Amino acid sequence: MEEEHVLVTGAAGFIGFHLCRRLLEEGRPVAGLDNLNPYYSVRLKEDRLAILAGYPRFSFHRLDLADRDGMGRLFAEGRFGVVVHLAAQAGVRYSLENPHAYVEANLAGFVNVLEGCRRGGVRHLVFASSSSVYGANTLMPFSVHHNVDHPVSLYAASKKANELMAHAYSHLFGLPCTGLRFFTVYGPWGRPDMALFLFTQAILEGRPIRVFNYGRMQRDFTYIDDIIEGVVRVMARPPAPDPAWRGDRPDPGSSYAPYRIYNIGNNRPVELDRFIAVIEEALGKKALREYLPLQAGDVPATYADVEDLAADVGFRPATPLETGIARFVSWYRSYYGV
Repeated sequence: MEEEHVLVTGAAGFIGFHLCRRLLEEGRPVAGLDNLNPYYSVRLKEDRLAILAGYPRFSFHRLDLADRDGMGRLFAEGRFGVVVHLAAQAGVRYSLENPHAYVEANLAGFVNVLEGCRRGGVRHLVFASSSSVYGANTLMPFSVHHNVDHPVSLYAASKKANELMAHAYSHLFGLPCTGLRFFTVYGPWGRPDMALFLFTQAILEGRPIRVFNYGRMQRDFTYIDDIIEGVVRVMARPPAPDPAWRGDRPDPGSSYAPYRIYNIGNNRPVELDRFIAVIEEALGKKALREYLPLQAGDVPATYADVEDLAADVGFRPATPLETGIARFVSWYRSYYGV
């Protein structure tokens, strides 16, 4: 009998690359999908893919999620037991400039993934949501059992829509779906549009860094290895219907359908000023800080409640910020020859 493959969408992306590498190290056959869009450095994406290409059990498909025919062929020809859907148009602020990119990738593209899973007999769809879905919520820590109906960016709205779309397919077709709300992921091979990358680059080049919300921003920075450990554990545990779920008191975090939502975050928020101080320590160089107000679409704080994740898969992220940032800085210096 032919061995089941794992399909990872967004395989050239930050989280997708690390997940593929982990699965390949474990000897699992992995099909990676990516369109290598130029939202950030294509060279960085190609360098990640070059590492994955060194594994004999990796196959790569350059394909756009919104290509309905191409996605249909991929699922018809591939034998995917588990699909981990990480591809998306990312970024909160970019959604203010280019909203249509989010509709095409995150909505039309996600329908193509759901249809592929439904028609291809996929056993478990694990998909990336985001801490941004909590939007205007201020009750901390953010829990999957809280209502999330007040997004403050189109990116967040598209991620909330993904959760709703997945639930509909779970209800209609019995497709087991697990949504993962990632909290500010960082680490080696990270995205160049994220704060850690931008700050490291600017500090080393002697340029001022822009510090929003006057440094009082709080983020639940989560190290990439912790994210991957959470994803791998969730992959192995397709959700079952929750017998305790009630329609007269609907719990947003579970369902009568085979559908679950989890937070994956470090569950200890850090103030932006402290985050910058840790980067300065790792670089051995002080930052020039330009303090600015909160940006449109941003939220002042994020903080993950991970009790459901811990109870169901026995894991909670715990990598200290100092450890994770030191590893990123070491990678950055090596990759860019600084």
